[in-house]
Amino acid sequence: MYQIGDNIAYPMQGAGTITDIQHSESGEETESYYILSLPFSKMNVMIPVSSSGKVGVRPVISKDEIMQVMKTLGEETQPMPSNWNRRFRENTEKLKTGDIYVVAGVVRDLVRSDRNKKLSTGENKLLNNAKQILESELVLAGGITLDEAETMVLDHI
Repeated sequence: MYQIGDNIAYPMQGAGTITDIQHSESGEETESYYILSLPFSKMNVMIPVSSSGKVGVRPVISKDEIMQVMKTLGEETQPMPSNWNRRFRENTEKLKTGDIYVVAGVVRDLVRSDRNKKLSTGENKLLNNAKQILESELVLAGGITLDEAETMVLDHI
């Protein structure tokens, strides 16, 4: 179980800090919820403690793992379907895994794709979401600013 003050990553939302653990009673059952503050989207999210593992909640990466993420950003682009709708669905599924290295791969591939040919509006939103997920975790893991994280990401692609 995580504690107040722990930094965790939440798939499709990004990384944040647990600011509270609340308990809600429904009939005879009591459910506990992590209150996760996501500073970059300025949201608070309630995550049921009992299902946090099932939905992919995990600790943020360590400082040592940041360099592995940067290495992933510099790797060769993975082939993507030519149909934008299929590409969008595949990349969305990848983001849902919550795996930071998979998220980094999505950011890398979409940034490079955008450099070659402008992304569709939907893919551009997906890229921005993926970058937010990646950069929010880098900020909390590395103790850096959002601008530094953004520069770091783009410099390694």
